[in-house]
Amino acid sequence: MIETEAAAKRWYAMRDLKRKNALHPAYEQLSESGLQVFTPLRNALVAGRGGNKVRRTVPVIPDLLFVREAKDVLDPVVASIPTLQYRYRRGYSAATPTTVRDADMNYFIMATRAAENPRYYLPEEITPDMLRRRIRIVGGPLDGIEGCLLTVRGSRSRRLLVEIPGFISAAVEVEPEYIQLV
Repeated sequence: MIETEAAAKRWYAMRDLKRKNALHPAYEQLSESGLQVFTPLRNALVAGRGGNKVRRTVPVIPDLLFVREAKDVLDPVVASIPTLQYRYRRGYSAATPTTVRDADMNYFIMATRAAENPRYYLPEEITPDMLRRRIRIVGGPLDGIEGCLLTVRGSRSRRLLVEIPGFISAAVEVEPEYIQLV
């Protein structure tokens, strides 16, 4: 049986228009309701009560989240949360929300969860000089992930750059013995 376009589960790029210091952001609401949600997170010092600095886990990009669900199931959820919107691609019709390939999302999620301190980059921060060879990781916790070898001036570590095209990239440290050139 072939799944229809609306019934197929896909990763949708979403926007959360709540302020970044909101107590209950959309990614928490959606995960509590049982949806598969991913938001790139990082540790940061933020101002707590009384002006004290508190270490919290916050989104790298405050309004970016990804939800994997069928569009016909996700539409009522988006309609019920006024600050949640689909992201749309420029140059396409407003009825076509942005989706991300399953393989790209799976690589990105696996890489960022396996790394202790992934470094995140926006698309405009990556220059052609930073990208070296295309590689595949063979063995270890990142087995099977493909990406580019990232070159950062002054760094001795080898970093794999995994990206969600058009949104965000993450560089994770890899051991040289696991690197295979593609």
